[in-house]
Formats: sequence, C-alpha cells, structure tokens
Amino acid sequence: MKIGPYTLTSNVFLAPMAGITDQPFRQLCCRLGAGLAVSEMVSANPQTWKTEKSKKRLLHTDDVGVRSVQIAGSDPDELAFAAHVNADNGAQIIDINMGCPAKKVNKKLAGSALLKEPKLVEAIVKSVVDAVDIPVTLKIRTGWCHDTRNGCEIAKIAEANGIQSLAVHGRTRSDFYKGDAEYDTIKAIKQSISIPVVANGDITSAEKAKQVLDYTGADAIMIGRAAQGRPWIFREINHFLQTGNQLTPPLIDEVRAILLGHVTELHQFYGDFMGVRIARKHVSWYMQAHDQEKTFRSKFNALESSEAQLEALNLYFDNLT
Repeated sequence: MKIGPYTLTSNVFLAPMAGITDQPFRQLCCRLGAGLAVSEMVSANPQTWKTEKSKKRLLHTDDVGVRSVQIAGSDPDELAFAAHVNADNGAQIIDINMGCPAKKVNKKLAGSALLKEPKLVEAIVKSVVDAVDIPVTLKIRTGWCHDTRNGCEIAKIAEANGIQSLAVHGRTRSDFYKGDAEYDTIKAIKQSISIPVVANGDITSAEKAKQVLDYTGADAIMIGRAAQGRPWIFREINHFLQTGNQLTPPLIDEVRAILLGHVTELHQFYGDFMGVRIARKHVSWYMQAHDQEKTFRSKFNALESSEAQLEALNLYFDNLT
C-alpha cells in the first residue's frame, strides 16, 4: 500500500491512541511488523504545546518508519498551522482526528463530533491539505450515532478535497468502545471512493484481520487496543496474511526481552519520574497473560524507581523460567 510517495512495508498499522502510541511504543511496533504507526493525537491549539508531554509529542525526527502525526481540533486555520508546524518538525504524513469519542474532545467540536458538521469537515480538510506539501490522511468513525451513519458522505468529501487515505473505526461515536464493531459501513465506504481505506475496530487476531480485509475490501487494517501488551501481533498478522499459517507465539524469553527493552526505552524517553509511571500501564498489559491474580502488578505499581522496576521484572521472569 502507498500513501502519497510512501510505500509501506505492510498493510497492518498501529492506530493512534492518546497516552499510548508514544515514540517508544511506535518504534517497537514498527520493529515487530507494523507498516505504519500513527502518533498519539496532538492538539491543534498552540497554547497546549508548552507542557513537557506536548513537547515530546511534537518531536518526530527520531521515529522509525514513515512518520505519521495525528492532529486534533475544530478550527480550520489552527489545524492548518498545526499541520505546518508538525511537518517542519519531521512529520511525513499528517493525519486528522475525526474519530475520538472522548467527551472532553467532543465538547470542543473536535474528534468524532465533527462528523455532525460535513461543511466544517470540508473546510478543515481543504485548509490542512493546502497548508502542507506532504500527504494528509483522515481517521473517522461510521457516524455520530446509529441514526446518522454518514461515513460514506464524509469519505466522499475527504476524497474530493485531497485526503490520500481514510481510516474508519467500525463504530459510531455513541458506541464509544461498547458492543461489536460493524464492517458493513466500512465496506460501503470502500466501494464509494477510490483512495485507500483502512479498516479499524475489534481486530484482535490474525484470523479476524483476514476476515475484515476480505469482507470490507479494505486496503489495510489498523490495530489499536489489541497491540497493548502484545506488540508482536503485527508480525503474527503479516505472517498469516502472507502464508495462511499461524506464527508460533513468542517464547517467554522473547517476551521478557521485548518487555524489558520497552520499559528501558520508556525510562530513557521520559526520564525516571514520568517513565516509571508510564511503564506501569504497559507492564500491566504485558502481564495479563502471566499474572492473572494481579499479585505482581500490584507490587510493581508501588515501585518508584526505574532500577527497582527493572530488577522486579528480571526477578519475575527468572522465577517463571
């Protein structure tokens, strides 16, 4: 699959997730087979860029693979400016967020709330596409609610105004993440436009990935929550799509190496204080298959230094083996 001038190494992508798809996680997923790893969303409001967290989200030059940065907002001029700044900071693709269902985002008429305003969608897309000379992509949901599934209308607006790839989460905003994703709307969107379509939502296994690709006709799939604590899912899906065979799950020694490497990179990227805190949620996801009683996780979450975290993880895996 191509987006603009970029040929991607696989058609299995990492979805943007706020507070999760930071640089260490994106790099890890790309090393394990993600063809594209989209950054966590960056607010288009320049007043929010002064925090340490935002400053790290605005750095893109050290990313591996094609650097796709997601921006969020509702003002066409602000979004255009944010796109320009991120392009100057190393972004190679700008992705516009029109899929986030969070109330704090939607109350500002950003994220999936924009799906209620097709004319504003058009103004935003035009403004951002005109502001940069790199590809612009868009992520949406199927609509605001079940009575207003207007994904096909939004898709046509996107294509007509220069969007080069469209990712669709198979839920409306009112669904949040409840129930099952539906793929009929994604299939209809794929049939209604000619730009690449990326299917997203509830893709948790290699078999499900193939089913969704076959059913929708989408050009690629996007993995979100299923990659949390399981970043090797990308190579598993790639292998299954290429061969029709299941890839052997990683042995415990490889899981250990991946987890310790990830935690170390979080410490280095964020520093000892924030790195320790951010590592806790990632370790919790990795440990779901091993620590079902949550005994280790509760002890791990009380640790306050990077050295203590790494020592605890090494001891845990020593005892496992």
